[in-house]
Amino acid sequence: MAAVTSPETSPQPRVYFQTPAGTTEEPETPVRKQGRVTVKYDRKELRKRLNLEEWIIDQLTDLYDCEEEAIPELEIDVDELLDMPSDVERAARVKDLLVDCFKPTEDFITELLDKIRGMQKLSTPQKK
Repeated sequence: MAAVTSPETSPQPRVYFQTPAGTTEEPETPVRKQGRVTVKYDRKELRKRLNLEEWIIDQLTDLYDCEEEAIPELEIDVDELLDMPSDVERAARVKDLLVDCFKPTEDFITELLDKIRGMQKLSTPQKK
């Protein structure tokens, strides 16, 4: 614990480096730990992935003509698409996922493939 000074001897407030014994007060602002994900992955790549996911949600709400919460249960896994060897296979996979969509999906699929071209696969971090 840091040295404690009385208000009469110093105009500075008391400072504690750790909570004194017997006090149960929570700190006003919780201390945030540095996220491990930004250490493993490039922050720029994470931002691109987030922007892509937001774009996909916007497009799906337009395609299905509904709110985000009402989109049918489907998951477009970008990493799965990046693992595929060709755009033809990627397009076929996305088309299979959108089989119950009654609006034309070709423009969405083409634009999605353009957006993921050159992206890096984000594998699950391995525990050490």
